[in-house]
Amino acid sequence: MTIAEANEPFASGLRTLIVQKGFKNLYLAQKAGYTAQELSDMLHGRRLIEACDIPRLAKALNVREDEIYAAGKEGGAEW
Repeated sequence: MTIAEANEPFASGLRTLIVQKGFKNLYLAQKAGYTAQELSDMLHGRRLIEACDIPRLAKALNVREDEIYAAGKEGGAEW
């Protein structure tokens, strides 16, 4: 299994919610305490999204953790 496969559907849900909320990746990264490169790596399968990352990202997006998964399972955004 690749990192990209392990990150799904969470990464897809993140991409979807970023687009829906009109956020820029830099804004979300800073709000969650990451660099823009770290967030980009998570979204593109170059960095594993770990369990400790999920609550930070959900809080920065102002959503529940399960909402990110649900958004990813609904098809996600084209990136």
